[in-house]
Amino acid sequence: MYVADSRTTPAPADPGTRPGGRGRALPHTKVATALRAVPRTVFVLGTVSLITDISSEMVTAVLPLYLVAALGLSPLGFGLLDGVYNGVSALVRLAGSHLADRGGRHKAAAAAGYGLSALCKPALLLVHSVPLISVVLAADRTGKGLRTAPRDAMISLASTPQTQGRSFGVHRAMDTAGALLGPVTAFAILRVTAGGYDAVFTVSFCVAVTGVLVLLLFVPGRTPTAGTSAPAARVSLAAAVGLLRRAELRRLTLCALLLGLATVSDSFVYLLLQRRLDLGQEWFPLLPIATAGSFLLLAVPLGQAADRWGRWPIFLAGHVGLLVAYGLVLAPVHTRVLPVVAVVLVLHGAFYAATDGVLMAAAAGVTPPELRSSGLALVQTGQAGARFVCSVLFGAAWTAWGERTALSAAAVALAACAGICARLQPLRTTTEVAATGEGPADASAAAGPPTTDSADSAPTTEAAE
Repeated sequence: MYVADSRTTPAPADPGTRPGGRGRALPHTKVATALRAVPRTVFVLGTVSLITDISSEMVTAVLPLYLVAALGLSPLGFGLLDGVYNGVSALVRLAGSHLADRGGRHKAAAAAGYGLSALCKPALLLVHSVPLISVVLAADRTGKGLRTAPRDAMISLASTPQTQGRSFGVHRAMDTAGALLGPVTAFAILRVTAGGYDAVFTVSFCVAVTGVLVLLLFVPGRTPTAGTSAPAARVSLAAAVGLLRRAELRRLTLCALLLGLATVSDSFVYLLLQRRLDLGQEWFPLLPIATAGSFLLLAVPLGQAADRWGRWPIFLAGHVGLLVAYGLVLAPVHTRVLPVVAVVLVLHGAFYAATDGVLMAAAAGVTPPELRSSGLALVQTGQAGARFVCSVLFGAAWTAWGERTALSAAAVALAACAGICARLQPLRTTTEVAATGEGPADASAAAGPPTTDSADSAPTTEAAE
């Protein structure tokens, strides 16, 4: 029973409710209420990520084709470079997150990472050999490794425990809006310029610099911790690594690592689809758009669902959706190829919406505020390192056995890892955490839905529960 229903005098009708609906909010009102619970810092960081993602996705959209078609790399060579692009950040995440936690310098660490990645864009204009390109990509991913955990820590620390998933969902939706605009911009540049790739890299650099300026001018220097009352933890490198002694965080990191070993890189997914459709090179940058659009539309709803129903079920369901996408790519398609490809890309985006921000919200719930950046970096490092290994192994399998056999092996591995992780159940229930007295004050938020969520429903009484 809603408390409001027990009153003898009816409350004035809210303009956002249906007539005769007993106070039930309209869908657009619920969305607006949910967004009001998200702090300003999250929106500013989302703007920074939106601008930066336009820049980075412009390069990412053309990079596979540039390396394979223009430079003539084999699938194995591309797998090595793609592994560098996606995995080298794991080497600096822990160091960067530790520096961010010491003194709460999250903004400074994030700015250094964004700045380094921006400088790598014009460097791509100067290098044309695989070794030099590898160095530039490694530097770019080093910047990503420096900024990701501090940025996510700022999002988490600015949000209450009950709205972690929602805040990460809003940030990831804004980030993905940039991912949506980046390939479109790259496509337009390739269509209207003669030296297409060089023009893409130049515009990408200018956009990246804009993102750095927004971060420096509008993000607060220190982010206050919202809704936590946990005792202060000692900030040191040993304390950061010691976070793995927490059973919940250790199991979450293990699951992220296992599932990352069977997550085929986006670039390989797009190359597989491009081969099936036999698309022209200028159309290739448009393939990520369906993925980004799906991610954009589903990030906030799935973040809210994770807050309400539990982050672990949503995270695991996202990998099941990815497994279905692999199956559709492997299925023989003789007619209606375009609808199948569209479904694959939508599932691909849904996978990211259900896992990217949700994983960080889950990790934040079992990490103390003073070591928040380090705790998130531990999980990210395990996942990034595993995806590096997957890129190398998938490229080698494609070269040796062919694309279909390589993807079949990845699908079998993903199914096996999902089954193992389903049995591990990395996050305990609220009752179990409270009984042992372990974990930070907001651990209950990561384990499942809160008893009361003021952003989405009216208060409830224990008797009604």
